[in-house]
Amino acid sequence: QGQLVESGGGLVQAGGSLTLSCAASRSIFSIVTMAWHRQTPGNQRELVAFTTSSGTTNYADSVKGRFTISRDSANNTVYLQMNSLKPEDTGVYYCRVVTTYYNYWGQGTQVTVSS
Repeated sequence: QGQLVESGGGLVQAGGSLTLSCAASRSIFSIVTMAWHRQTPGNQRELVAFTTSSGTTNYADSVKGRFTISRDSANNTVYLQMNSLKPEDTGVYYCRVVTTYYNYWGQGTQVTVSS
């Protein structure tokens, strides 16, 4: 059974940077999309960014120009580089991997941005 392991969350001051990583186990194959979602306090989970197997990337308007998603296909890993962080970016960030047969979710990693 495949699993996703996330890392890189933490506490950072406004204007700072963090990089999240999500490693999918080798048993996960036929990956179509790798994505990051987040759930901020009082809100529903939202899509932050995704990248497809063809190289397409897309971002939520709230993070465009500040966040960058990238993937290492050889190692089944996706990253989220977050710059110019704002207090409203605080939340739990979840990795998602969509394959042709299943939709995997990570356990979530906390990101806290202090003002």
